[in-house]
Amino acid sequence: RCLTTPMLLRALAQAANAGHPSGRSLHSSAVAATYKSVNVQESEMDMRSVTDRAARTLLWTELFRGLGMTLSYLSREPATIHYPFEKGPLSPRFHGEHALHRYPSGEGRCVTCKLCEVICPTQAITIEAEPRADGSRRTTRYDIDMTKCIYCGFCQEARPVDAIVEGPNIEFSTETHEELLYNKEKLLNNGDKWEAEIAANTQADCLYR
Repeated sequence: RCLTTPMLLRALAQAANAGHPSGRSLHSSAVAATYKSVNVQESEMDMRSVTDRAARTLLWTELFRGLGMTLSYLSREPATIHYPFEKGPLSPRFHGEHALHRYPSGEGRCVTCKLCEVICPTQAITIEAEPRADGSRRTTRYDIDMTKCIYCGFCQEARPVDAIVEGPNIEFSTETHEELLYNKEKLLNNGDKWEAEIAANTQADCLYR
């Protein structure tokens, strides 16, 4: 039967009063009685097992198996490429250098809704505007601190008129910090430069949206 805590303490006290030679051994046996014993049979080491283990140790069979695995990759097609001389394909959803789109008239698409500025988790976007004569707003400042950007794509998801986009360009490293502080003119130039690639990526990805 199961021994509860009061019963176990009572048994230990009785053993101490009776001058039991080892109250600790009684405690261990009592505790052991509360658990179900599961006998796990250990595998016996016969002569063949001992011989096989000795052969693997002395003849270095694992070493030769590893060398054979290494040599087998010499005849396979390499998984690496020699970048930048070789370049792999990029997904149409790749998040690269930012760019601003234009209308056919040449004016930037940004309507100064500031949704991209608000949703940016690193607060890398700064937008300023001024009113026009007809009551609409014109973007006077659109800055992105590329050193803060984490390329999450939230800005291009929040855009209502497809103004800001993350293009396919990944090679825009600079030597100074100031060169990574993009303004409106820089972003519009990126949009003009990568317009064809951005349009192709948008067309390829439109089936999944």
